[in-house]
Amino acid sequence: MGQKWIIDVIADLRAFADQNGLPLLAHQLDVTSTVAQAEVASMAEGAPHAANVDASQSASSFGDTRSGH
Repeated sequence: MGQKWIIDVIADLRAFADQNGLPLLAHQLDVTSTVAQAEVASMAEGAPHAANVDASQSASSFGDTRSGH
């Protein structure tokens, strides 16, 4: 099974967010899924574990939620 199970778990969480009217969480889980897929792929290729992802992409959405905007 390896590390790919985590992608399925994230997909299940995203489906839950969609079905329960949580669009910001659904978006964040899209970003999380992209990161997970990149890291799992890099592990399979023997590359370093860190994925090259623009952190500001998710931070701006999450920051708006926390500040009440």
